[in-house]
Amino acid sequence: MRVSRRAVIGGGAAALGAAGLGLAAVAEPMPEGALGGADLARGHRLRQGKFPPPVRSERVKLLIAGGGVAGLAAGWRLAEAGFTDFRLLELEDRVGGNARAGRNAVSAFPLGAHYLPVPNEEARALRHMLGQFGMVVGEENGRPVYDPFQLTAELEERLFWQGEWQEGLIPRTGVPAEDRRQIAAFEGEMARLRALKGGDGRPAFASPIAYSSRDPALRALDRQPFTAWLDAHGFTAPVLRAHLRYAMRDDYGCEPHHVSAWAGLHYFAGRRGFAARASEDNQLTWPEGNGRLAALMAARFADRIAGGRIIHRVARTSGAMTGGGMTVDHFDVARGETVRTEAQGVILALPHFVAARLSDEIDDAGHSYAPWLVANVTVDRLPQGPGVPLAWDNVSSTSESLGYVVAAHQSAGRDGPSVLTWYQPLSREDPAAARRRLLETPAATWKRLVRDDLLAMNPELAGAIRRIDLWRWGHAMIRPVPGFLWGARPAPAPPLYLAHSDVSGLSLFEEAHYQGTRAAEAAMARLGHRFESLL
Repeated sequence: MRVSRRAVIGGGAAALGAAGLGLAAVAEPMPEGALGGADLARGHRLRQGKFPPPVRSERVKLLIAGGGVAGLAAGWRLAEAGFTDFRLLELEDRVGGNARAGRNAVSAFPLGAHYLPVPNEEARALRHMLGQFGMVVGEENGRPVYDPFQLTAELEERLFWQGEWQEGLIPRTGVPAEDRRQIAAFEGEMARLRALKGGDGRPAFASPIAYSSRDPALRALDRQPFTAWLDAHGFTAPVLRAHLRYAMRDDYGCEPHHVSAWAGLHYFAGRRGFAARASEDNQLTWPEGNGRLAALMAARFADRIAGGRIIHRVARTSGAMTGGGMTVDHFDVARGETVRTEAQGVILALPHFVAARLSDEIDDAGHSYAPWLVANVTVDRLPQGPGVPLAWDNVSSTSESLGYVVAAHQSAGRDGPSVLTWYQPLSREDPAAARRRLLETPAATWKRLVRDDLLAMNPELAGAIRRIDLWRWGHAMIRPVPGFLWGARPAPAPPLYLAHSDVSGLSLFEEAHYQGTRAAEAAMARLGHRFESLL
């Protein structure tokens, strides 16, 4: 069973300060560093409303609202299909959503999602795009060959366990016999589920999940907590359950009892990487994380992207445009004025809780979001420690955090300064309370927690930490709570289309890309633009 961080972004802590992590006090000066995150002022202005009336209007065939991965995927698909009469509006000054990235004098680094697993065979649209980006360099025996410089190098993962670093994220030494038996049994069951097909012939668990089986017996797994499924199957061993907790927090920002059994099983059984040269279990990653993919998508239609736009109203119209269309009001932050855009179709590529504020056709019931904290830590030298050498992904069995990834992992030089990207979801408490804590806790307290956590894992970094730059994600990712994934969530009728990973219910790049592509193709079909579907 191979497990690695798949999701997206980072977040806060259940306990504040060194005492919360069981760490000793560290007598070091606090490093410098900035505090960033989603633009709270613009977000709160949207919540409060009271925008001025439009002072001018414009027209476009298709408008994309939101420049995260789904919105960028929609725009890329339109541009690639030769559909040019569209525009993308984004609230932030930069597009990318949870895949945004930063850079300093040492390295680029992710602010959120930092890698993409080698896609499944069914992820045809995604594999096509990666090929267009030059990340697929050939084919062997009908399988794509990925550029090795885009893949993680050795060592991929290591775990700090019983005083030293070991390869992999599941403890293999000093583990009680019953835990070893249950770990082996769980791995066997996940292998069975990866190969399982439902009564309709579809994979039981696919990625994107739209290709998964519709078998009622399988979908019923969504109605129970993951912990209930584990209990029923006798998977109760402490070492195994600790690893499964890491996995659920890693991908979903949730404790295992907050995740549906279907989502929990999908983490392990939904990945069947389709690649040649033993790359099936690898992942594509870059110093800036998935910011690389976001930038490549945006570059395809950069002239049609406008940032600093607070969309605050989306409504249908029966005007002169082809017998009906959409009206979108958006506030231009730089000019301080509202603009009205008339379009024949609108793709709302926004988190559902935002989309619900713009249109009375969208119900926000049942959606909840996990808050995270990400820290990019600039160090004078790379961490080491006893046991196996430094890996791309480094996790401690004794930490509440999810550990850190090394931005320069794929670089030829592995000595000198680097940036470590550290992640933590605020998963122990109610999401609303966790968001308040994330925002109200002073930056110095968060920095102290990050520093002390890193030094507990790698005490040899004492004196080498130069900067700790924090990034807060209040609504980082949708939470796949029991009953959510396959519950009834009606979508608005065309020409209004929803496109976001929230539509899938899993905050993963593959899901956002699929939803953006799906919405773009549906809009082109309605507008009479010819194309060959990638789905």
